[in-house]
Amino acid sequence: MRIPAILLIPLVLSLLAHPALAATEAGSAIKADEIKAEPFRDAKSVGTLAVGAPVLIVKRDGAWLQISSPQKGWVKMLSIKKGGVAASGATLSGVAALASGRAGTGKIVSTTGIRGLNEENLKNAKFNEKEVKAAESYTVSKVEADKFGAQGKLKARQVAYLED
Repeated sequence: MRIPAILLIPLVLSLLAHPALAATEAGSAIKADEIKAEPFRDAKSVGTLAVGAPVLIVKRDGAWLQISSPQKGWVKMLSIKKGGVAASGATLSGVAALASGRAGTGKIVSTTGIRGLNEENLKNAKFNEKEVKAAESYTVSKVEADKFGAQGKLKARQVAYLED
């Protein structure tokens, strides 16, 4: 029995639109962290993530990753190492290793940069004098900074400016 193509199109589209079947990326927790209901530091915690726990990454929002496994929620991006065991159980290699720049070198060639702000965050941003004052309260004098450096046995070095 042949199924007409016109009947298969809605079926395929519904399968593609299903969130559980959306493209995911495997990863693992590199440190214990809370799983949040929303991608905000003060959002409600919905669970915990143990070191080494495998995760499935659904999407990214600023410095947060939405995961669907082991529990649905949001975790800080710096708590997750992308790659590792894929959803099928196979390890990443080949093209994935080449794309990361790590194929056979054993050297780290990239770092994670976090902008942390998306367009919506910037549109909704409001001046908060209390937070500005809190940030300013962390400043220290040169004497205090020198004392801190001496306690850590740090040595002062002159660094030349880069020319334009």
